[in-house]
Amino acid sequence: MLYQHIEGFLTHLRVEKSASNLTLVSYKTDLIQFFDFLSQEYQIPPEQVSAQLLNHKTVREYLANMQDNGLSRATMARKLAALRSFVKYLCREDLLPGNPIANVSTPKQEKKLPRFLYPSEIELLMDAPDPQKPVGLRDKAILETLYAAGMRVSELVNMDVSDIDWDEAYIKLKGKGNKERLAPLGSQSQAALLNYVQYGRPSLLQKNQTREDSDALFLNKYGTRLSSRSVRNIINKYVDEVTLNQKVSPHTLRHSFATHLLNGGADLRSVQELLGHVKLSTTQIYTHLTKEKIKAIYNESHPRR
Repeated sequence: MLYQHIEGFLTHLRVEKSASNLTLVSYKTDLIQFFDFLSQEYQIPPEQVSAQLLNHKTVREYLANMQDNGLSRATMARKLAALRSFVKYLCREDLLPGNPIANVSTPKQEKKLPRFLYPSEIELLMDAPDPQKPVGLRDKAILETLYAAGMRVSELVNMDVSDIDWDEAYIKLKGKGNKERLAPLGSQSQAALLNYVQYGRPSLLQKNQTREDSDALFLNKYGTRLSSRSVRNIINKYVDEVTLNQKVSPHTLRHSFATHLLNGGADLRSVQELLGHVKLSTTQIYTHLTKEKIKAIYNESHPRR
């Protein structure tokens, strides 16, 4: 039976691949959903799903079921990737004689350009927090740091105060797979962080009764580590205040960071390093151009402009 090997697979990912907790939870959820699907289709408990039921046909049926339920191609591809990784593990451990789903093709994903903000919109957002309040100083530092470093929200909330190198103007980030990288800070993000650490954070830390998470850089109203969901809510609050006419998430600031760097002349490899992307192809989606950039190129280059 295959279900019982899920925990061993997750241990393998954590120990051998240094997978993050977020990845482990995602993979476990995706695998359990697959076994639940087979359980419903064949009227057997998930724990009794045999190797014979893991094949090209059942996986195609699973993909079709997800499509019928309105799941996006990106979500389907992610769930299939989790299943493929699990099957490879089973083969490597000699728990399967061969890979029965090797020929299942990944759903083709629609290529969508990432949403980004224009510099003028960034300015509006950065000026929204109230610098007279501790949470305003915190929120200003959050917005400035997300945009200055192009970091993921998970990297932001996992930061400790000790991750800031004030002398060198760098912050240490722990990205996917627990891979560390250094991200430079600009003068405005440095100033926002310094104001928060000196004048905002101490007030929030006083509310921490347990001293748990006392090293965390960004604190909530209870003085403990801020969550990713809270950061999203903070951004939504200020987006509503300045009435930006689009949906903005922490990742939008990351997209804006990459877009503005490339439009400003930065090379793709450098942006790849700053974003912490393993593959250059992941970064290439940011090579879209703003309308202003396209117009400028046209005016400079077209012979009959």
